[in-house]
Amino acid sequence: MLWLAVLVSEPVFAVEASYFHDIRPIIQRQCQGCHQPNLKSSNLDLTSYEGFQSGGKHGPASKTLLGYITGDSKPQMPLGQPPLPAEQIELFRVWIAAGAKDDTPAEARENLSAAAPIVYTQPPVINALAFSPDGKAFAVSGNREILIHSLDGASTGSTPPRRLPGLADRILSLAFSKDGSTLVAAGGTPARFGEIQIWDAGSGKLRRSLTLTGDTVFGASISPDASTVAVGCTDNSVRIVDAVSGQERFKIGNHENWVLGTVFGVDGKRIVSVGRDRAAKLTDAASGAFLENVNLLRGELAAIARHPTKDIIVIGGDDRVPYIYTMDRGQNMKIADDSTLIRKLEMQDGSIAALAWSPDGAHIAVGGASPEVTIYDAESGKRVAACKGHRAGIYAVAFSPDGQTLATGGFDGEVRLYRVTTGELAKQFIPVPITSDLRSQK
Repeated sequence: MLWLAVLVSEPVFAVEASYFHDIRPIIQRQCQGCHQPNLKSSNLDLTSYEGFQSGGKHGPASKTLLGYITGDSKPQMPLGQPPLPAEQIELFRVWIAAGAKDDTPAEARENLSAAAPIVYTQPPVINALAFSPDGKAFAVSGNREILIHSLDGASTGSTPPRRLPGLADRILSLAFSKDGSTLVAAGGTPARFGEIQIWDAGSGKLRRSLTLTGDTVFGASISPDASTVAVGCTDNSVRIVDAVSGQERFKIGNHENWVLGTVFGVDGKRIVSVGRDRAAKLTDAASGAFLENVNLLRGELAAIARHPTKDIIVIGGDDRVPYIYTMDRGQNMKIADDSTLIRKLEMQDGSIAALAWSPDGAHIAVGGASPEVTIYDAESGKRVAACKGHRAGIYAVAFSPDGQTLATGGFDGEVRLYRVTTGELAKQFIPVPITSDLRSQK
C-alpha cells in the first residue's frame, strides 16, 4: 500500500480556475497594495480585470504575471513578501492557460478608478474621525475613501472636502502622526482583505497601501515617532508593520478572538490591544513578546484610548463600563488581579464602541450603542457633559487639539461638533457630497 500513500500525499491542483472566485481574491490580498490607481507600480493597475489585461510597462499581466510570481522573472512577486503557495500559483497557471477569461457577475462589477469618485445618495455610516494635530483639518471615513475637511472658521462642512480614495470598502479607523505629516487609515472589504493606508497628510498622496489577512482590520494606531503602525485582525492577531517600507515586523497571536483596538505607549516601546476575548494585552513593540494582561477579564472589549502623556488607558465594550488602567503593575500579578485599575466610570446606556482621551488629558469621551455621548473629568471620573442629537449609535469620537471640541459620528451619517465643557451642539453636517437619488430620475 506504499504506492497509495505516496499518491495521497501528492498535492492536488485545480483543473479549472475562476477569475472572480479564485484569482481576484488573491490579487486583492497580495497585489493591489502596490498595483492600484493611487500607486500603480510599474504602471500596472490590478484593481480591475481591464487593468489586468491592459497591463503595465512590461505588457499585459496575463503574459508576464506567471514569471514574476514563480520567481523566473525578477523581482519575485509579491515584492518583499513570502512567495505565493504552489496551489495559488497553479490557479493562475490554469486560469491563464484557459484564456484568462473574466467571469465576474454583472451585479458584482466595481469601478475603482480614481477618475470615478464615489457617488452618495445618502450619508454613509461614519466609523472613524480624526483631527489633524494643528487643528486645521478633520478626517472622516467614507465609502472607499477618506474625506478631509478644512477647519478654518465656519467653513467646516460648507466647502467641498478633499477626497482620498482607496481600496477598502470600509475605513474603520483613522490616526494622524504626532507631527501631523502622516495619516493612517485601516479597514478593508469584509471576507476579502484588510488594508492599511499610509498617506502623506500634506499632499494627500498615498505612500503605502498594505493588504493583509482575509478580512477587515481594526483599531489602527501609529507609534509616537511614526515609524510603525499596529492594527487588530479577525484572525486573532495584532499586526505591526513598518510605516516606511511596508514590511510586516510582527504577527502577534496572543489573543483568543478578534482584536478590535490597539494603542502605543507614550514612548512607543509597548502596545496594548483589546478585543472580543475580553483582554487588554500588553506587548513589547520591539520584539512582539507578550508581557501580561493589564485588566481583569469582564466583557468583550471594543475600544481603547490612552492618556496623552502617561501610560494610562481607558477601555470599554459590552459590559458598558469604561475602565481606567495603568500599564505599569505595582506588584506581582496574582489570579483575578485587578491592581492596575485606577477607577471605573459610570455604566453607559449601551455597549461601548468608541473612546477618546482629550489632548490636554483632562477629559474622556465615551460613545456606543446609545445615541448620547458622555464626557467625563479624567481625574475625578465625574460626568462633565452629555452630548445629544444623534438618532442612533455612535462609532467614532475625537477631541480637537485644544481639547475644547468633541467630534462624533455614527449610524446616522452626520458629524456633530460639541463644546466639551457644556455638551452644547456647535455644528453638525453631512461630511460627503450628496447626489439626488439617481433611481428617481429613471
